[in-house]
Amino acid sequence: MEATTILLDTSILIDFFRKRDKSKSILFQLTGQYRFSISVITAFEIKIGIQTPVQQSDYDTLVQNLEVLPIDHACIDEAAAIYKALKLKNALIELADLLIGATAVSNALPLATLNRKHFERIPNLTLVDLPENE
Repeated sequence: MEATTILLDTSILIDFFRKRDKSKSILFQLTGQYRFSISVITAFEIKIGIQTPVQQSDYDTLVQNLEVLPIDHACIDEAAAIYKALKLKNALIELADLLIGATAVSNALPLATLNRKHFERIPNLTLVDLPENE
């Protein structure tokens, strides 16, 4: 049986990069259960946060094993609809999170995030149940 693809939020990758023992990261714990993709927004957020050659090497290795999804017309349409819906409820979230959520919805992918508080606001977005974070 083929593994389901999920979209990883930036918070999942930050958790991975910050953990000395990578086996205690959420990303490591999800490995084997899912195939991974990220939004181009997550790729950008991680890339600008890289501060050491080790982090760069870890990023280069990681990005070879996942698909980076672009912001295409379907994603833009979804992002605009989400923005309008959240604005009506006075519940806007950061633009980067909105675009990551729109990427997940427009590609029909569940999202793995440590920031459920923001992403729960997005209609039609499925969030992945995560293992306990150590």
